[in-house]
Amino acid sequence: MAGSSTNQVPPRVGVDEFSANAALVDGVRRYGAGWASGALAAVGRLVGSAEFHEQARLANLHPPLLHALDRYGERQDEVEYHPSYHRVLGDAIAHGAHTSSWADPRPGAHVARAAAFMLFAQIEPGHACPVSMTHAAVPALARENAVGRSWLPLLYGTGYDPRLVRPAEKPGVLVGMAMTERQGGSDVRANTTRAVDTGDGTARITGQKWFCSAPMSDAFLVLAQESAGLSCFLVPRVLDDGTKNTFRIVRLKSKLGNRSNASAEVEFEDTLGWRIDEPGRGVRAIIEMVHETRIDCVLGSAAGMRQAVTEAVWHARHRRAFGRLLIDQPAMAAVLADLAIEAEAATALGLRLAATDDGGTPQGPHAASRERSFARLATAVGKFWVCKRGPGHAAEALECLGGNGYTEDFPLALRYREQPVMAIWEGSGNVVALDVLRTLAREPSSAEALADELETQRGVDPTLDRQLGRALSLLSDAVHEPEEAQPWARRLAEELALALQAVLLVGHAPSSVAEAFVAARLGEQRALGYGCLPDKADVKAILDRV
Repeated sequence: MAGSSTNQVPPRVGVDEFSANAALVDGVRRYGAGWASGALAAVGRLVGSAEFHEQARLANLHPPLLHALDRYGERQDEVEYHPSYHRVLGDAIAHGAHTSSWADPRPGAHVARAAAFMLFAQIEPGHACPVSMTHAAVPALARENAVGRSWLPLLYGTGYDPRLVRPAEKPGVLVGMAMTERQGGSDVRANTTRAVDTGDGTARITGQKWFCSAPMSDAFLVLAQESAGLSCFLVPRVLDDGTKNTFRIVRLKSKLGNRSNASAEVEFEDTLGWRIDEPGRGVRAIIEMVHETRIDCVLGSAAGMRQAVTEAVWHARHRRAFGRLLIDQPAMAAVLADLAIEAEAATALGLRLAATDDGGTPQGPHAASRERSFARLATAVGKFWVCKRGPGHAAEALECLGGNGYTEDFPLALRYREQPVMAIWEGSGNVVALDVLRTLAREPSSAEALADELETQRGVDPTLDRQLGRALSLLSDAVHEPEEAQPWARRLAEELALALQAVLLVGHAPSSVAEAFVAARLGEQRALGYGCLPDKADVKAILDRV
């Protein structure tokens, strides 16, 4: 019959995305955030609802519009978003996906916030950009007492008002960043934007920025050159007297990934900014912000992997081919299970990194300094590997849906376009791999802290032991000869990441998941593609966790 939906898969809606995610539930409990399970289940039901999925779809169907000038030719410099984008972003803010861990610090707070962030990012990735940047701006603003006292309470607000008005008039604010320039990219020390000191803790900034995400945020952290060197400034869109700060939006970027959120090129001219930290210490001021956004890159990639594998498994459980359900066909089941263990490994590593902000695990807390050292190295390692795996994972999951997956009517087309940004934002592959070496050179204790974590599962599995030997040998060589290690910095990051993921899964995940990951990723014939699980893998047990 024309129009029949025979053998077509129903939408995956009406799901509690938190409670259905065994890896996320386990991690939240493991790191002392079990107290947030009820609230996270509420978020899970919200983002898993048909209504939220529709809001996400509409937000990406109707991209932002730039209004550089008003009807009279005067500067307007505003971006118009579809109401669905505001709805999604407002929901995330209301549930504390941005700054709840800073606003209400307690054991497990950062893990609870990470879980909420992942749940929202799993369904609609674009809004996660301003949510993440606002979260990450808190440590930078906390460095400057005067600025922090006035702005931090606004960042902690759980109300969202998209209007471009004075921050004091809003129930909460969002903070973005404008760091890179067309001639420098990741080399921010090559920036040419200038700042002229006014003598009262502020400066007048003039220059251009090549990338500025979420340009309708209420303020931005901006890097600019002073006589003392590169400094960091907080630049509000609207000043205390209600006038607009000079913030010219030149154009919106035509991006590969999501359509819901805007990224822009912007210009400053005599723009007022409040200095954060000391003159010439701009990189130091933003280093913690970069650290937090890198963790969110891992969390965002893991959330994307979760969406990809759930959609693929859902499809296989409802679609018949060649006389039986796809899920019952061994070749397909092997691919799905392999996608599942990759997503679980990414989730385990992302939550472990989030837990470092809480100071360690309740079961066996490290000394605070050791945990910080671990975080500095493990975050770069995780950012490199998990984000690098995201695009290939999305492509394989999309393939499981066949032709439907290749259309924009289904969510994996957007996910396939979106995953590469996590490997680029806050440092692409070479930048992050070299940061691993820089961390080892500047803070040797980071190598000791990561090695301690890896050694916790020594002797459990001979294949894992061989991986630990490879990873720790490379780590030792890099510590002693960091310059010579540059050509194989990527290999170092990969081997450390695989070892850390395996240790986390062996220590905490069901044996079905841990053993399959170790055999598929660390064995003598390890395959970094998908569908190459060992014959003994308990595929059903793995898929039951999806």
